[in-house]
Amino acid sequence: MMIPEFKIRSIAGVRKLRSTLRTGCASFRQSESGAMSYVAIAGAMILMVFGGAGIDMISTELKRNKIQSTLDRAVLAAADLEQVLDPEDVVTDYMDKMNLGDALNDVRVDHGLNYKRVTADASVTTPTNFMSLIGIENMQAKGAAQAEEKIAKVEISMVLDISGSMAENNKLRNLRSAADTFVDTVLNDNTKDLISISLVPYSEQVNAGPLITEQMNVDWKHGYSHCLEFPDSQFNSTVLNTSMTYEQMQHFQWNYSGSNDRTDTVCPRYNYERIAPFSQNATALKNQIAQFQPRAGTSIFMGMKWGTALLDPSTRGIATGLINSGSMDAEFSGRPVNYDDTETLKTVVLMTDGQHDRSFRIQDWAYNSSSEVAQWERYNLWYYLARYVRSSSHSSFYTQKYNANLGDSLLDNICDAAKEKGIVIWSIGFEVSDHGADVMKNCASSASHFFRVEGTEIEDAFYSIARAINQLRLTQ
Repeated sequence: MMIPEFKIRSIAGVRKLRSTLRTGCASFRQSESGAMSYVAIAGAMILMVFGGAGIDMISTELKRNKIQSTLDRAVLAAADLEQVLDPEDVVTDYMDKMNLGDALNDVRVDHGLNYKRVTADASVTTPTNFMSLIGIENMQAKGAAQAEEKIAKVEISMVLDISGSMAENNKLRNLRSAADTFVDTVLNDNTKDLISISLVPYSEQVNAGPLITEQMNVDWKHGYSHCLEFPDSQFNSTVLNTSMTYEQMQHFQWNYSGSNDRTDTVCPRYNYERIAPFSQNATALKNQIAQFQPRAGTSIFMGMKWGTALLDPSTRGIATGLINSGSMDAEFSGRPVNYDDTETLKTVVLMTDGQHDRSFRIQDWAYNSSSEVAQWERYNLWYYLARYVRSSSHSSFYTQKYNANLGDSLLDNICDAAKEKGIVIWSIGFEVSDHGADVMKNCASSASHFFRVEGTEIEDAFYSIARAINQLRLTQ
């Protein structure tokens, strides 16, 4: 409202001005004509600025996400120890293919004997469309990523099923190839003196071999093989009690062959069936794997007991003895390390193609003299019984030591004991039944640590486990 201009010349004039101002202000307060148009326009302008600012920020955030996800993938690929290309070239190529080449600021590479670390950062500046109205002319989208593949010190027990059923469907051939792949992946120039593998072949028993058992207290009955019997209570712990005296496993063959076959003994008897402890000799390990032959039944729990024992500090004295005899690399002195050693990973790779079944022993009365021990080296048990013992007396010669339920229970116990100690358990069910798969899955550290495979898929499983052991990880 326009206020008239007055020339004040008297008291009466002043009074007249006051009266006019009061009337004008009252009229302004009462008038509604056009009063909200200014508020609406101002509010719309504010909403437009803030709404536009949101659009600018969303656009910038989308660009930041694109930069970050591309950097993450790029540094992971560049940090791979098997990556032969220059790390900076790998990162640059990833960014270029996403039209972000100009955004890349820096790539830094740090590598040593057992690791490679790649760090990269990128940023892009974009002009704003709306925020410029409030003085913000541009915004930056930034990203940074770091990836490291590190092969730390690792103790591995590779527990492999060589039972009789491995003769079927080319399973043993596929296992040999898969195990070779595993060995070649975890043992190379970058892992020298860092990774040790204890190879534990098992069937119905485990042949620990003379190098290990000669350092233990054993009630020796014969010199044909080197399997030991464990009390059921020993499967509640990963410890190998080196103060107790172990019973030597009987040496005999249990099957119903009509011939006097003695090559398929319950305790494996040949050199290539023995445990190969604490090795980093890839050639020797693969040569042993190449000689595997299927035989006897399946005692997964027995293989797992030995596999965990060779990761337990209780066997450090055995390892020291192996070093002193020249049977183990001196660089592995002090292994197995304590469980709280943060620089060392302990892991078991447990594989089977079946499930637990019954396992028998000869009655003590028929195996308590040197002549009787020698007899069962000369004769297949069932060949002898069929020819020299009346059928009604056959059952008096043997007793059942294990059945499927007990085997499952003992495996559960030793797997639980290992997991409580922080041992990482990978398990592979190779052409197994649903029950066998459930047992192996329950043993694994988690569902993602279990593989159920058929045919040549076993090689993919072993390779995946080997790569996981190498610990490729995104660290930032």
